[in-house]
Amino acid sequence: MHASAPLRILYLATADARGHLMRAQLLAQALRAKGAAVDVLTTSEAGRTFLAGFGIDALVLSPHYAMQFDSCQNMRRRDSAANVLRYMLHPGRMLRDVWRLRAAFARSDLVVNDSFHPALLLMGYLPGWRHKVVHVYGGSLRRALEGTFDGSLPRWAAALFRAAVSVQIDASHARLEHDFAYAEPQLHPGRNYRLPTPVAIAPAQPAGLPCEAAVYLNPHFRDADLALALEQGLAPLASLLHLVGEGYAGRPGWQARDAAWVDRAAQSRLIVSAPGMAALSVALVYRRPILLIVTEQPEQQANAARVAELGLAHRVVVWRGDAASFRLAVQTAAQALLAGAPAAKPALAAPPADGLAATGSAGAALLAEGIAAAEARVQAWVLTLMRLAQGRRLAQASASGQLRPTA
Repeated sequence: MHASAPLRILYLATADARGHLMRAQLLAQALRAKGAAVDVLTTSEAGRTFLAGFGIDALVLSPHYAMQFDSCQNMRRRDSAANVLRYMLHPGRMLRDVWRLRAAFARSDLVVNDSFHPALLLMGYLPGWRHKVVHVYGGSLRRALEGTFDGSLPRWAAALFRAAVSVQIDASHARLEHDFAYAEPQLHPGRNYRLPTPVAIAPAQPAGLPCEAAVYLNPHFRDADLALALEQGLAPLASLLHLVGEGYAGRPGWQARDAAWVDRAAQSRLIVSAPGMAALSVALVYRRPILLIVTEQPEQQANAARVAELGLAHRVVVWRGDAASFRLAVQTAAQALLAGAPAAKPALAAPPADGLAATGSAGAALLAEGIAAAEARVQAWVLTLMRLAQGRRLAQASASGQLRPTA
C-alpha cells in the first residue's frame, strides 16, 4: 500500500448491546474526518440498522456469536457460555469468519476488535495476523470474559479458558483498555493503553424540547412489566421524559432509537440507564445525576460498584420481578437525585447575548466543560489509533523494502 494513501482501519464492533456500536460510529466518523478510510463490521442486522442511524454503512460479519440475555437484561450465563463454545467449535462459524476476514486484513493497516470477538481474538494471536490487531475493551469486560466459564465448567477447565483468553489478548499488536473513570490517556509497557471511554460531543445549544429525564435501555430490556413500573416511578416527569429503547419499539411514549440521545441527556436533569461504560461516561463528562438499573450482568455490576468511588451523583435500583417495589424504588431515587439537579429550561431559538446556554450561567459553564472533556476524549482515541495505523504501515513498508534510505 502506497505510503501516501489514506490509512485503512477495519473496525469490528459486536452488537451484544449498543455501547460498542456507539463507540464504533463515534470513532469511525472522527477518524474519517482526519482522512482515514474506515470500514465497519458488526454482528447482527439490528446492529447494522443501529449504525445506519448515525450514517455508518456497516456489514454483518455473521450473527452466530452473541451473549444471551433474558427480557430484563439478566445474562443467561450457561446459555452464553454454550453459545460461545458452539461458535468456536463449529467449523461453519468461527473458522468461516476467519476465512472471510482474511481479505479485509490484507487491505487494512489496522484491525480493531471492539470488544473481544472470538474470531479476532484468534487472529490476534496467530503470527500471520496479530501484528495488525488492536483489542478495545473495558477492564470490567475483560474480567467478565475471562470468567465466562467460572461455575459452569470444572475449576481446572475454567482456569484453562481464563489463561488461554489472557494469552490471546496479550499477543495482539496493542490493547486499548477504556474506563468511564480514567481521567487522562496512559501508555504502559507493551503497547497497553488506558483511555477514557469516548463520549459523543453534545451541541452547545439544545435542540428540541427540554428534557427532565433522558432514559435509555439497551435492546435486551424487553419486559413489559419492567417498562410499566419504570414509567410509573417516573410519572411526575411524564411530560418531560425522553424514553429510548429498541426492546420497547412500538410502546406508547417510547422510541426505538435516537441518534441525538446523548445531546438530550447532556442537558437533562437526570439520566436513567443500565450501568454500561457509555452511559456512565455521559453522566460523568456532562455531570448529570444518573439512576442506574442494575440486573444480572457481570460487567455492569462491576461498573455500578465503582460509581460511588468517583462521587458521581447516582442511585441504584434493582429489578427482581416485583413491579410495586421497583416502582417505589425508582420514584424515591429519582426524587432524591432531582432534588440536587437544576431545573430544565425551554430550548432557545438562538444563543443568548451573553453566550450562555438555557440552563443559566452555571449550567452553561458545566456544559462547556463537558463538551471540552468529550472532545478531548475523542481526540485521544483518534490520535492513538492513527499513530498505531501509521506505525503498522511504516513497519510493513520497511519489511517489504518499500522504504529506502535517502542519500
